[in-house]
Amino acid sequence: MKFSISKINNLTIFSILVLICSLFFGFIQNKKNKIIVSDSNQLKMALKYAKAGDSIFLKDGIYEGKFVIEATNSGNKNKPIVLIGSKNAVLDAGTIETGYVLSLKANYWQIKGITLKNGLKGLITDGANYNLIDGIFVTQIGEEAVHFRNFSKHNIIQNSEITYTGLKTPDYGEGIYIGTAVSNWAKISNGLPDRCDSNKVIKNKIGPYIAAECIDIKEGTTGGLISGNTFNSQGITGANSADSWIDVKGNAYLIENNIGYNVQPSVLLDGYQINCAVAGWGCGNIFKSNISDVSAAGFGFNVRLKSSKGEATGNLIYNSNTVKNAMSGLANIPTISK
Repeated sequence: MKFSISKINNLTIFSILVLICSLFFGFIQNKKNKIIVSDSNQLKMALKYAKAGDSIFLKDGIYEGKFVIEATNSGNKNKPIVLIGSKNAVLDAGTIETGYVLSLKANYWQIKGITLKNGLKGLITDGANYNLIDGIFVTQIGEEAVHFRNFSKHNIIQNSEITYTGLKTPDYGEGIYIGTAVSNWAKISNGLPDRCDSNKVIKNKIGPYIAAECIDIKEGTTGGLISGNTFNSQGITGANSADSWIDVKGNAYLIENNIGYNVQPSVLLDGYQINCAVAGWGCGNIFKSNISDVSAAGFGFNVRLKSSKGEATGNLIYNSNTVKNAMSGLANIPTISK
């Protein structure tokens, strides 16, 4: 039997690679682009060769290592790439001293259900857009758990749980971090504001034992949504001035329908803080229908109107917010009606 060169050339490079990977690395792909993996090598190969419309299913187990989804492996609006498993499918980077558990640089991925643990950082996005993070668990992290940075836009994290962050460096132990501090713009975003805009944080449970803020919204970011989350400040350390559930330095965020608790040990001062770190930032944010049990000396909402950097202006605190056990009161500025 003879094989013609033309027929061989009609095989796609991808099909050949999938065949090789199936034979030598053991993962399975069917005609519906469903890829099933059961160990770290299989997962790394599946991520390396993923294409639009693929679904990568993780069997329960420990996946040791640090995992990367490159920008070249993006889905699209109609065909996202899905990475899915149960909470018992655990990506374990092995140490809180260095490295990221999962680095996401691509667009249109859906990451669902899995656990990330034992990395310096948990899930980091760089230039990643239109991704959905749904129902993951991030724990035992040296610094921040989830970080949207380097112009990552239009991402959603929802229905997820984060606990035990800042185990190596409490100063950087945020639950969710959006954008980049001005002090790092030169390093991360070529000296420009790191416009990680229009990201959404919805119905997550953040805490206890988040060493810094549950959510840190940085200067240079605009137009995000923080809605329906539960914050537990037990274990907040106060390192690097972290003494609130959320620190808002971005613009035009809608922060609504969140619930915050303060359980000891805790150094919480205010429920929500709005700050100006760069002139023109920390402005135009809206807070409504949040429920806050502050149990601390500060305010439910503390808008720090002036700093050496500028003024935080145009922020609106609605009467629909409920605050109790805040010794200084609901807010340090007048509230407005619904």
